[in-house]
Amino acid sequence: MNISFLGNWRKRRGPAFGVAVFTGGDDDGHAGLAELLAECELLRAQAAQAGVRLDDSASSLEALDQLVPRWRDDEETAAWLGNDAGLYLGTVVVRTVPGARWEIWPNGQPVVRLVSGREIDVVEAGQEWAASGVPELSQLYAEVAES
Repeated sequence: MNISFLGNWRKRRGPAFGVAVFTGGDDDGHAGLAELLAECELLRAQAAQAGVRLDDSASSLEALDQLVPRWRDDEETAAWLGNDAGLYLGTVVVRTVPGARWEIWPNGQPVVRLVSGREIDVVEAGQEWAASGVPELSQLYAEVAES
């Protein structure tokens, strides 16, 4: 469906982001949050169509970086895919970097907090990756894993 005023509205306001906000700081809450944020349905579907298996590993980030960015022709798909790419990057970091965990900023934005206290806005990184391919997801992961 092509609704001209909607396209103009999106250009002025940017893509919409959806998040779930959890209360409490118990481990069950963090596990549930990690599971929810790991879904990334659109990204997983796009990757599967391209023959890429997303197994929550650093090598799967490298495979994503090699995909032909056909989604850039569709502004709405690119926005959602960027969101999913950021959440997937965060999922890989949380599952493979010791001490990394999901946190929710007061504005509802999910970020990854490292043991050092550094917070990574993975959704923003995913949006940039979907729009331009930079930074590469695997490169950002390597930088985060080193710190």
